[in-house]
Amino acid sequence: MPLTADDVDRFVAARPRLEAIAYRLLGSAAEAEDAVQETFLRWQSADADRVEVPEAWLTKVLTNLCLNQLGSARARRETYVGEWLPEPLLAGDPMLGPAETAEQRESVSYAVLTLMERLSPNERAVYVLRAAFDHSHREIAEILDITESASQQIFHRAKKHVADGRARTEVDEAAARRIVEEFLAAATSGQTEPLVRLLTQDAIAVGDGGGKVPARAKAFEGAVAVAKFLWGLVKPGKAKQAIIGGSPEIYPWTANGEPAVVAVLDGRVVGVMCLEVTAEGIAAFRNQVNPDKLGRATARWAATDHGEPVFRAF
Repeated sequence: MPLTADDVDRFVAARPRLEAIAYRLLGSAAEAEDAVQETFLRWQSADADRVEVPEAWLTKVLTNLCLNQLGSARARRETYVGEWLPEPLLAGDPMLGPAETAEQRESVSYAVLTLMERLSPNERAVYVLRAAFDHSHREIAEILDITESASQQIFHRAKKHVADGRARTEVDEAAARRIVEEFLAAATSGQTEPLVRLLTQDAIAVGDGGGKVPARAKAFEGAVAVAKFLWGLVKPGKAKQAIIGGSPEIYPWTANGEPAVVAVLDGRVVGVMCLEVTAEGIAAFRNQVNPDKLGRATARWAATDHGEPVFRAF
């Protein structure tokens, strides 16, 4: 039977939360939107009068759609050109979801989304539902058709994998901007030493070009190697201008709650570099330059008062 206006309103009210869950599970805003749309189609086909708790029903359907998607995504990523990184979301994007607790903020950080690629689909689902959306283990067990004790064990295992032995440092937007500005000043100084001082000794730098924009397939490792790479990244060069189509404007920003550098060319976001900050220094630079993963960032950027750029790259 067709949905009533109330049934549609229930879905519309749940949609922001569903999108936030799907994004954390899939690491892709585009795929998250597709999963939520498919959930709506399932809702249209359901007998809504027989659904006791619509939000729980929608969460279960969405989560299982995402689990199926994760299975096929793993196969696709085996043939992906270069390193696969999540799609970044710029500050203020509603798909970032709840950010009241440290666990919620961490669950959507670029660093943790990248680490979650190590998890099995079930581990990822349990971690997201528990850490970011405060579902009880009984609720998670019902969503995933597992036992409550299995949910507890899976969460413990997933949390251990995500921790990765490194304590990340939470920073607010003002502090993030200062960190990025200090990094950019060091990167454009013409010397590697100022950069090295900002990095941890085991710092890494990795990029995702998806085979469409040149990006090193293997991460740079170690403070000196990363510093040399970053200095070379902003160094003027006609070859880089030819590849990207000009000299992008560089802005300090935040993405996924972390300090970030946003590169913009003619109003189009052409790169988002997320910085992972620890008490010891900047531990990682993850640079998303695949144009297929920057469409949402471009739309968000166009709707944002972003001020003046710090400089133009190369």
